[in-house]
Amino acid sequence: MRKLMVATLLAGVGVTTPALAQDVGPTFTGPRVEAILGYDHVGAGSDVDNNNGRDDQSIDGLLYGIGAGYDVNLGSAVVGVEGEWTDSTAKSDRYDLTDQFGFGRVSQGRDLYIGARAGILANPVTLVYVKGGYTNSKLNVLAGNTNETTDRSFKLDGWRIGAGVERAINTNTFAKLEYRYSNYTDANIDYMNGATSADFDVDTDRHQVVASVGWRF
Repeated sequence: MRKLMVATLLAGVGVTTPALAQDVGPTFTGPRVEAILGYDHVGAGSDVDNNNGRDDQSIDGLLYGIGAGYDVNLGSAVVGVEGEWTDSTAKSDRYDLTDQFGFGRVSQGRDLYIGARAGILANPVTLVYVKGGYTNSKLNVLAGNTNETTDRSFKLDGWRIGAGVERAINTNTFAKLEYRYSNYTDANIDYMNGATSADFDVDTDRHQVVASVGWRF
């Protein structure tokens, strides 16, 4: 009787263990949302040569925001689409009463991104991927002197590429570490009176190193 009970118990474990492993195993598939935090650097691109030592050519700050996406697991590879809304603390303040403007400030505003990614599974819980897509960013500019203050926003259009590693914590939660580079090539200006300028060419670079923690449905 004891031998029969042991055999029955072992048989039950043999049946349930694969199902349990399948339930808790990471899938890297389906919809996901995530919180984003990282380092943000915005500066003049390679086509810009600014030799004025009093002018800041770059700003740095803390990037934060949220993202969402949808992935499909193809076996050893994963493909997906994604989007982000982020903001940044990056800004530069200048106080110089000797030139045309008595004060000035450039601050990084919101950024919208939509794109795609593709990667390979280094192991069942680790995804290595590359990404790319469209980004639209906003720079807020405040400048003035004793007679006039001008507050306006530059809206920048460009592209983004990047690479990262995603690690599944369990079936539903994950963590990511990612680097991305953005280049903005087109811009227009929103003025205080509601008018918008025609598009013009720019060359602005952006480097970011970010970490994310998210939930997969």
